[in-house]
Amino acid sequence: MGAPGTLFGYTEGQVADFGLSVGIAAFILYMLFIIGNLAYRSRAGRLGTFALFFVLAFGMVGFVGKVVIQHLWGI
Repeated sequence: MGAPGTLFGYTEGQVADFGLSVGIAAFILYMLFIIGNLAYRSRAGRLGTFALFFVLAFGMVGFVGKVVIQHLWGI
């Protein structure tokens, strides 16, 4: 067995960090699906679809940027 407070050799913090990263990535993909479905059902056209993806998906850029910056800086 591992040391107390570990799960398969990983600490609680490592498991939580992995779960958060994977969970939020899955949630982002699901939100992109929802935006695409909204554009399709509303018959938004090319410009409307671009506007929907740009405006509604713009908030996801912050999370992706945070992950990239952490990776580049080794945080």
